[in-house]
Amino acid sequence: MRTRPTTWRLGISLLGSAAMLSQFGPARAQDGGNITVLDKILVDAESDEILLQDGYVAKKDRIGTKTDTPIVRIPQAVSVVTQKQIEDQKPRTLNESLGYTASANPNSFGFDTRYDAFFLRGFQAFYNGMFRDGLRQYNGPSAWFKTEPYGIEGVTILKGPASSLYGVSGPGGIVNVVTKRPKEEQYREVEMLMGEHNRFQAGLDASGPVNEDGSILYRFTSLGRNSDTDLPGYPDDKIYLAPAVTFKPDEDTKLTILGEHSKSVTGGTAAFYNPTYGNLSDVYEGDPAWNDFAQSQGRISYEFEHRFNDALTVRQNLRYNAVDADIEYSGNYSIGPDQPLQRYWGHYTEDMKNFVVDNMAQFEFDTGPVKHTAVAGIDYAWSDYDAGSGLSYVSIDDIEGAPVPYVGGQEMNQVGVYLQDQMEWNDFTLFASGRYDWVDTTSTAADFTKSKQDDSAFSGRLALSYQTEWGITPYVNYSTSFSPNIGFVYDDVNSDITRVARPTKATQKEIGVKYEIPDYNATISAALFDIDQKDGVVFDASTGINKQRQLDLNSRGIELEANASLDNGFSVIASYTYLRVKIERGAEGTVGKELSATPNHILSLWGHYQFENGTLEGLGLGTGVRVASSSYGDDTNTFKNEARAFVDASLSYDFGYRNPDLEGVKLQVNAKNLFDNQRTICSAGYCYRDEGRSLFASLRYRF
Repeated sequence: MRTRPTTWRLGISLLGSAAMLSQFGPARAQDGGNITVLDKILVDAESDEILLQDGYVAKKDRIGTKTDTPIVRIPQAVSVVTQKQIEDQKPRTLNESLGYTASANPNSFGFDTRYDAFFLRGFQAFYNGMFRDGLRQYNGPSAWFKTEPYGIEGVTILKGPASSLYGVSGPGGIVNVVTKRPKEEQYREVEMLMGEHNRFQAGLDASGPVNEDGSILYRFTSLGRNSDTDLPGYPDDKIYLAPAVTFKPDEDTKLTILGEHSKSVTGGTAAFYNPTYGNLSDVYEGDPAWNDFAQSQGRISYEFEHRFNDALTVRQNLRYNAVDADIEYSGNYSIGPDQPLQRYWGHYTEDMKNFVVDNMAQFEFDTGPVKHTAVAGIDYAWSDYDAGSGLSYVSIDDIEGAPVPYVGGQEMNQVGVYLQDQMEWNDFTLFASGRYDWVDTTSTAADFTKSKQDDSAFSGRLALSYQTEWGITPYVNYSTSFSPNIGFVYDDVNSDITRVARPTKATQKEIGVKYEIPDYNATISAALFDIDQKDGVVFDASTGINKQRQLDLNSRGIELEANASLDNGFSVIASYTYLRVKIERGAEGTVGKELSATPNHILSLWGHYQFENGTLEGLGLGTGVRVASSSYGDDTNTFKNEARAFVDASLSYDFGYRNPDLEGVKLQVNAKNLFDNQRTICSAGYCYRDEGRSLFASLRYRF
């Protein structure tokens, strides 16, 4: 049964530890009893190590080229969720972090904090589109690595196929989470958060040099949370510990070690009973006495870089991570008209382990008037999962006391070699990249019989951009992707016969333009894309149980996006997406139809204003709206989901503007879905419910 971590007491302990680290009060100079208050010091949480950002605007990033390249010069659509956006919006999950990103759809399954289940350009990205610090992060069928927003300093979203550099990844793109890493200057932060549903959270984040010459840097980020939710017996508890250290013996060598250990408990069931196809009831499926999703996860990684000279730099990035999931879930079923619903209870366990290492060399040289930045590398990835699943129609005691039967597992080994040349001539930049992957998969069935599958493929990207003197950069690209799939799929979801999933392949054609507004910290971008996918994996819940099947899809759309943080205290994020995802090959009755739960129009707008002077000096106001048009509720397009709109807001006050003794103290209140707009969203015929309004307040001291 449930054992919830004592995160509230941990939070108090964290705050006490932080207090001992600090010397309270603002920076002052004192001479002969005269006190001089120094200028207000702005302390930022981001390290700007591999993601350079300024407010809501990202400047440079390694994702997209594997080199530190200005984002405006990358000939592919790239969106970034910056540290400032995360701080202003206070997302509770990675899904919430992506809510204002063009072509990112994190709202297809209603309220469900168990997983970060999002789509990019209409395609699933949560299995093979998840990356952390530039390395692939595979998820198992249910053992998914969960991202804690407090532990990251940004999210980079590279749209469209990216296999030419990153290997196994999805056709919609990749989401790369950037871990908080050591800073060269001293940085410390403590934060308390309280909100609805008995939500209590405490966080500590500290960084800086360890020794006098700054050759050793550290960072320690931690969080404790104890919380209920709107659903009975559905908690949202977590303990998160993330140490990091950087060694810089000289200006040309750097080694950063990143770690994490976390435990979380959420609800095992997030669904409501569907009495008939395409209809949602008010009956919550979960049983509060059997409803824990307990997960432990850990990772250890390092990033090594050495610059030999102006022409050659080598890097090696390596990570091992593991996830253990133990899920208690339940549901209802009908035995006939006018009969009370009957209940069943399930127990699912899964262990997922990953290892990945990427070795690369960067070469910088000239051939005549052409400047080259080339990268060549080889990477290796290994993943392994085993799962068990049991079901009882008798009682909780029956399922709790029974062993969990083995239902299958899979091991995958992948090797890839890649080469990219980034060529600059005058204002033209040409990207040519290619990669070849070899993947072998061993699947183990419930009866422990094994089957093997070998896959290999070439993927590439050819792209061109032109930077004009006005800051406008048009571009074109053609790219492909290749992704073997972990797990089993059903050709007929009404049967119990499964097979190993075939690899997913895709090609994309994209044209776009990026505009970096001169003399302003602002960017605008637009992209037009067309993606063909073969053997994509989607959920089919038409039988009442989520099953995976494969189909061919075509995705076409337009993206518009703008980000700005201006000197007058105003920041804005705006995006619009038109998207049409058509089924080219699929189940009977679906060919030629649009993919379910995929709105044709998605619009989002967030604005934040910080009063820098005057009567309201120190006050911050933020508000945003997320709008999705109607979509189909199933893949045969027999019924529709209604259009949905959600309003978010934030109100903050920085006490340091008025009182130097309170420098770094900030009070903030955030609201998600302010007007409590709860709608039904159906995907593949099964229906879910949106989360209602959520309010919480935080008090932060940064010094």
